[in-house]
Amino acid sequence: MSEIQRPGALYQQVAAAIREAILTGEFAPDSLLPSEAQLMTRYGVSRPTVRNAIAALRAEGLIDVRHGKGSFVRSSGHPTLTLERRISRTGEGRFVMPNGDTWQEAEEPNTYRTRTTKTTGRLLQLDEEEALFGCDRLLIDPSTGTRAMHRTLIPFEVAEAVPLLGEEPCKPAAAVYWVLTQAGHVLSWTETVRAHMPLPDERTALQLPDATPVLHVARVAHDADDRPLILEELRFGADRAELAYRITADEQPTRRTRP
Repeated sequence: MSEIQRPGALYQQVAAAIREAILTGEFAPDSLLPSEAQLMTRYGVSRPTVRNAIAALRAEGLIDVRHGKGSFVRSSGHPTLTLERRISRTGEGRFVMPNGDTWQEAEEPNTYRTRTTKTTGRLLQLDEEEALFGCDRLLIDPSTGTRAMHRTLIPFEVAEAVPLLGEEPCKPAAAVYWVLTQAGHVLSWTETVRAHMPLPDERTALQLPDATPVLHVARVAHDADDRPLILEELRFGADRAELAYRITADEQPTRRTRP
């Protein structure tokens, strides 16, 4: 039907033809691809060539292979969940997270002691191997099935000054902020976002399809002197959720003029 007559390795030619059919809409998002036998007939090639082509498209993230069901065209639609990355306060001074009621815990939180790495030490402005309290949560949004890994890291020196944080490091973020303000801290936050391909534990915990990157959000709470107090990390599949930010203009400091 569509015999291959292009330059390059045969499986790459087949992959290019299937890719074109996906991009032009012949194979629609979320649809089941033709079977191996049908693709062999369509392109006049052997089964190993078809399998290599499917593997190449799977690595590109165009195809998701579901065991026992076949190969499906990956959805090109909009992420199913929008995460508002802002912090509000009630009239009583307590903190409210816009997506605070979105997540449910998929399993019991894990509390532990750990130490800073090169990356977490940089964010917390600490040397490597500094002692931390840690809390890991696996979260799920029941309405969309989106899963997220949440981690809180609290330096020992902060927990010593605010003992409740050392006793209960797995408090929700809004409760941690409240505890810090009750201890006299005036808080501000910085946040960075980066993407990486998933590690094996991330792919399993987040139930990621093939070739799906992880969005890694790191939020640091600072005191009035800009000293980092705690670090929160949120990781989720980039195909499942997006981040939304409200941006306001800061006032620039007044320039001093020479007399």
